[in-house]
Amino acid sequence: MRKWKTNSPDDRLARELTEKCDLSLTALRLLTARGSQDLDDVSEMFGANGFQDPFIIADMQQAVDTINEYIDSFDLICVYGDYDCDGITATALLYSYLESMGANVIYHINEREEGYGMNIDAVRRLADKGVKLIVTVDNGISCVDEAEEIYSLGMKLVITDHHAVPEQLPRAEAVVDLHRPDCPSEYKELAGVGVALMLCAAMDGGDFEAVVEQYADLCAIGTVGDLVPLTGENRSLVQKGLLYLPNTERYGLLALMEQAVSDKNKLSTESLGFQICPRINAAGRLASPMIALKALLSEDPAEAEELVGEMCSLNQQRKDIEAKIMEEIKSTIDERPELLNDRVLVIAGEGWHHGVIGIVSAKVMDLYSKPSLIISIENGEARGSARSVKGFNIHKCLTHCKELLTKFGGHECAGGFSLLPENIEAFRLKVQEFAAQFPMMPATSTECDMQATAADLELEAVRSLDRLQPFGVDNAQPMYMMSACTVNAIYPLSGGKHTKLDVTCDNCRVQALVFSKSPESLFFSVGDKIDIAAVPSVNQFNGRESVNVRAADMKPAGMDTEKYFAARDSYEKLRNGTELPAAYLRKMTPSRNELVYLYKLISQLHEVTLDDLFMRINNTAFNYCKLRLSVDIFTEAGLARFRAAEQAVTILPPNGKADLMSTPTMKMLAGALN
Repeated sequence: MRKWKTNSPDDRLARELTEKCDLSLTALRLLTARGSQDLDDVSEMFGANGFQDPFIIADMQQAVDTINEYIDSFDLICVYGDYDCDGITATALLYSYLESMGANVIYHINEREEGYGMNIDAVRRLADKGVKLIVTVDNGISCVDEAEEIYSLGMKLVITDHHAVPEQLPRAEAVVDLHRPDCPSEYKELAGVGVALMLCAAMDGGDFEAVVEQYADLCAIGTVGDLVPLTGENRSLVQKGLLYLPNTERYGLLALMEQAVSDKNKLSTESLGFQICPRINAAGRLASPMIALKALLSEDPAEAEELVGEMCSLNQQRKDIEAKIMEEIKSTIDERPELLNDRVLVIAGEGWHHGVIGIVSAKVMDLYSKPSLIISIENGEARGSARSVKGFNIHKCLTHCKELLTKFGGHECAGGFSLLPENIEAFRLKVQEFAAQFPMMPATSTECDMQATAADLELEAVRSLDRLQPFGVDNAQPMYMMSACTVNAIYPLSGGKHTKLDVTCDNCRVQALVFSKSPESLFFSVGDKIDIAAVPSVNQFNGRESVNVRAADMKPAGMDTEKYFAARDSYEKLRNGTELPAAYLRKMTPSRNELVYLYKLISQLHEVTLDDLFMRINNTAFNYCKLRLSVDIFTEAGLARFRAAEQAVTILPPNGKADLMSTPTMKMLAGALN
């Protein structure tokens, strides 16, 4: 279950804006629902002013002058990048540009084991190779000690980065980071590869035409891969990249598109984010980022194809490793189901691959609607990766626990940390201590842009939303709230693996696709009314176009998800020993009739998750806490099996008469009420 939120458009403003721009009323309603307050906001979102003068960026002129000096002297320059998709594409971009300018240039990227940012041992090796100037991309802003080592070895440094700026800047000839407090640039959200492209444009005298045409393909991939907002200049760069990618001359990108996407002429941010970027990242996660970098730079099609094949193989290995870790996490939860009563999940395991636990942490958070910290123990060290939702600042949480950590960093929704294995349990308790200060914990959410009307579901209205592409961070695919939809028909797809619904919303009949759910697993039947969080699209079949939607989420019509999470929170507090008011206890204690009703309902189903069961019941008197306690009672009485990791319950064959009133849970509730 996720919390649902539906934004409200400003219809009056949207109608006014239709007279000032060529966007449709539906598109403008959606933009006002996302916060646009005037034409300037709309123009800024579209990057209508093009690219800013790169020389506005602090230290850009110094960076250009320094690099040109070393190009002219033919002294050895090293482009020093990072091992993720952004860093790899940024390295390829700047290296290719400098090489085309006649520079004596090499590249270096740390292996993941060496850690993020510049590494002093690597710096010394570069000095031994005769490097005279290091230019960083996508890193360097926090490398104060490494910078001093560079200068002590007789080299110089230019930093280009996009990460948060510390109080002390490293020693360098130039520090190009748009987040510097003294940087007057208007747009601050570029990825590392975007900053690298700005540097190349500055070296071209401020002219973007040539560098965008030559490098927008790399820039688009790195920008999408780094999950920066797709607004303003990022939006423009990605648009250009998607335009140029099908005709790229880079053998590595051609091989990637051949092996990873179904049609290179129908590329989107989705195909970059889910097909291209993971294969680039897989090299740095599981083997060496040099595999991906060399593929992007290769001038031999056979070599590029072989390297990309290796990247695809590594990506499959990454998926297999993720699946194995998820299985072990679920086994841990089944062995220790009480872990799910924590407000924040802290789960540790032996030998989990450090390169993928961040992805696993995000999956665990999404599965259980809670912030997640996943820890791998290996060689006497515990390293963790955290993912959170807006409203629960994971960096502040880690700061609260800093006396137990040897290292940590991050921001509101993601972080990394290290600690001694013997401190893991104390760390888990300390995390819960921080979480206890929240009256109600934030949870994962389904956010709809606006309530859909029949006009919004018309073919031309849906087609007009394409003008808002490319979609990504801060410019998500449009999502409608289709409320109180009547279910007219339910059809199986792909042998029952997926489902198609025929629904009526606001007197408009629409086909809704539900992926990864069979018709039998749905909580509703024909004739029921449901709410759908719907991603609209234009479907083409046999030369005809029609509107259909992808159901991103569904719930019974009008269900208040805030009450669901409030009840879940009450259950967890009760199980963790918190004394609750008698009024709460009375509302969550099931009657005998309610237990009989629930037992019969579960018996009709082979196995059902608690969320699906809750939505099937759809009765405000049967709150989630009452449901959860009822399942505990059945389990204690030997009437049911509950799989904690899957949150799924199954009724067991009868084995004698069960006394529900004598179960520990019923006794506990009765005792608390007396």
